[in-house]
Amino acid sequence: MIRRSSEPNPPEQFQQWLNRVARPIEFATRDAFAHLPTVKNLNCFVSSQVMQALSDRVYPRAVEAALLQLRELFLVDQQRLRAEDQQRRLQEAMVILGVLRKAVHDPVLAWQESEPIVVREPVINEAPSRAWWEQPIRFAKGVGPKRTSLLQRFGIETVEDALWTVPWRYEDRSVMTPIGQLVPGVQASICGTIVRSEAKRARSRRLTILDIVVEDSTGRLQAVFFNQPFLEQLFTVGTSLMLTGRMVTGAQGWVAMKMEVAQYEVVGAEAEAPLHVGRIVPVYHETKGWTSRQMRALMKGLLDAHAVEAREVLPVPLRARCRLLPIQQAIQDVHFPQAGTDGGQLDRGLTPAHRRLAFEELFVLQLALASRQRVMKEEVKELSFNPKTPLLGKLDRSLPFQLTEAQERVRREILSDMTSRKPMNRLVQGDVGSGKTIVAVQAMVLACGSGYQAALMAPTEILAEQHYRTMKGFLEPLGLSVALVRGGGRTAARKTIREQVASGTAQVVIGTHAVIQQGVTFAKLGLVVVDEQHRFGVLQRKTLIEKGYKPDVLVLTATPIPRTLAMTVYGDLDVSVIDQMPPGRKPVRTFLMNDGQRGRAYQIVRDELRSGRQAYVVYPLVEESEKTDLQAAMQGAEQLQAEELAEFRVGLLHGRMKSEEKEQVMASYKKGEIQVLVSTTVVEVGVDVPNATVMMIEHAERFGLAQLHQLRGRVGRSGHQSYCLLMASLVGGNGVTGQRGNTPLSPYPATPATHPPSAARERLEALVRSTDGFVIAEEDLRIRGPGEFFGLRQWGMPEFRVANLVRDADMLQQARQEAVALLRQDPQLKAPVHRALRETMLRRWETKLDLGSVS
Repeated sequence: MIRRSSEPNPPEQFQQWLNRVARPIEFATRDAFAHLPTVKNLNCFVSSQVMQALSDRVYPRAVEAALLQLRELFLVDQQRLRAEDQQRRLQEAMVILGVLRKAVHDPVLAWQESEPIVVREPVINEAPSRAWWEQPIRFAKGVGPKRTSLLQRFGIETVEDALWTVPWRYEDRSVMTPIGQLVPGVQASICGTIVRSEAKRARSRRLTILDIVVEDSTGRLQAVFFNQPFLEQLFTVGTSLMLTGRMVTGAQGWVAMKMEVAQYEVVGAEAEAPLHVGRIVPVYHETKGWTSRQMRALMKGLLDAHAVEAREVLPVPLRARCRLLPIQQAIQDVHFPQAGTDGGQLDRGLTPAHRRLAFEELFVLQLALASRQRVMKEEVKELSFNPKTPLLGKLDRSLPFQLTEAQERVRREILSDMTSRKPMNRLVQGDVGSGKTIVAVQAMVLACGSGYQAALMAPTEILAEQHYRTMKGFLEPLGLSVALVRGGGRTAARKTIREQVASGTAQVVIGTHAVIQQGVTFAKLGLVVVDEQHRFGVLQRKTLIEKGYKPDVLVLTATPIPRTLAMTVYGDLDVSVIDQMPPGRKPVRTFLMNDGQRGRAYQIVRDELRSGRQAYVVYPLVEESEKTDLQAAMQGAEQLQAEELAEFRVGLLHGRMKSEEKEQVMASYKKGEIQVLVSTTVVEVGVDVPNATVMMIEHAERFGLAQLHQLRGRVGRSGHQSYCLLMASLVGGNGVTGQRGNTPLSPYPATPATHPPSAARERLEALVRSTDGFVIAEEDLRIRGPGEFFGLRQWGMPEFRVANLVRDADMLQQARQEAVALLRQDPQLKAPVHRALRETMLRRWETKLDLGSVS
């Protein structure tokens, strides 16, 4: 193509842009800033000009970094700053403008007419460098096989894994204190020269001692090193040294101060920048045989050798919009922060470098989830559901209650999904007792009324059995056959059930994950309902597809999921929320009590039982102490029957009992033959006995907040007032802690007690304050952090190296919006500029999120 003489080439275009931006800045700095007060809206002008320039074309890395620095200077309104700050910023801007002017004429930069503009690399007669993720850490300098096994404990297999393993905290050792100003008991860094070095060996204890004295112009300092004989050759008289450690009083008459040395660094004339002292120092997690000091040295070596190989995956316009550093600078700054970086921001992970890396992790995940959702929505459904099936009307007429507005809304969303041409993948969130089951029943009736089978998977056998009894009550009057698939039981009975499922005689099939395992074959599976999804992981649908089924999928959870987690774990599902409780339900009154208040707790239980109600007493059960925990529950049941609740019938339910025994106990409890059910946490989800009005939880401090909320949800299922009694060891305060602030809700007097550990108490008090599951879930996530929340590995929860779902909740939302917008523009990420991003997404998430169809 012949370019008309009137069209400037790229360097000329950039030069013209630069002159336009520089004009008001130069004018403001003239005559010792005399014209500065007359220049208005400079920040808006420069910032918008830079954004426009970055969105118009791709620049060489050095130019792009300088442009972003320039914009950073003008993000704050200049007129709000003090005069000296305004002048300082303008001087910095002039320096950056000078750098940009040189870049226009730099022969190393290839200013081409076509996009993108790139840096022309010098020609080197070597094979092209491999990407970070292709280089095993074993072959990095100073690692080898033995150290590789230590690094694998941190999940480090490649150079990329290592460079994305960020410090967990930082220490500012950049400030050097004169020795004469040191104070005992304080951590400090000093720089001086060794004036005395003496090595000693204690034969009896096989101990080596190196005793040195360091001095500067203000005083002397003693330091002692034990069992480090290699330092004798390093710490010779005349060597300059930087030390960091805690100060103690030295030997009288010889040297005034002594240091317990934590880190040292030799300072030589030819030495490089200090690594362990004399700077802001990164501190990494350690393991036996591998220290933070070794990790620092490794990171320095990796950055020196591989920083230039950093591959930028985020598109330039996205980075400009979100004000994100280039990847190379972010990796460098997160490991070795520049002098003057805010220490608080470093430790909280809020620096621009941390923000850049966290955003990339979240953005790539959201891109994967949104891609997977797009592919699912593009699938053509092989099923055809009939919304006019008479069974739906028959079901509606048989219900003894009216659906709430929230239930109606969610029901419409589900039926709309099922009758559309696209497969349904919907999550229904609803607090305990909000009525998710009946919404699922509607979907199952639509499936069966259209000639298909429906399956419901529950997390435990007890819950599966309860669902079976509930479904039979709803569905058998409609003429639908309901079957329960057990993992155990008699072989002949199991065989009969499987034959019914395979022939299609069993129209609704209920069970645990055994439903899609153990040789169960469906005749015509149209709908799968998964209850309490986090117990299964997020790839259940993949298992179904591998078995040849492509049903609609409905996921139910009574465990409210904070918004940030829902976007992460279920980012590929459509979400419905039942945010309304059935009418007539009274909020459960919750009390936090200790052993000194046990008598009053039992009085509440007895009063309710005498009124014809029933109660649960729940004991914690964890695998590590299962035997002891079971014993505690059994002894608790015996003791209650013999003493406090002798006038009532006490039953026992635990996970070690056979299915028949559990069923018998639950049936007796539902009939009211058993008034008090002592149980381990098997009653946590789904058990429905409306007459139960008291939930007494022993050792409440051992439960997670969401688990406690689930247990509390077992009561308050009728119009009667219900109570939840949290019995916690070491609990305290000035008496019973009850809901609604200091309002005395309990009819029983309170007695003093003592507080439990702060995190446990915070959890328990959060439960006392609120009955809203979503509020509680957010609080639980805040208190426990994303790492422990609900045992996230069970959820199939992605683990991040830099991002934190509590701290970065807003960033996650932004990443989601940017991912959706990018896929709208380039649905398959086929554009050359998005190739690296696509490769990164597939490399990180293809296997974990089943992105086979995306790739």
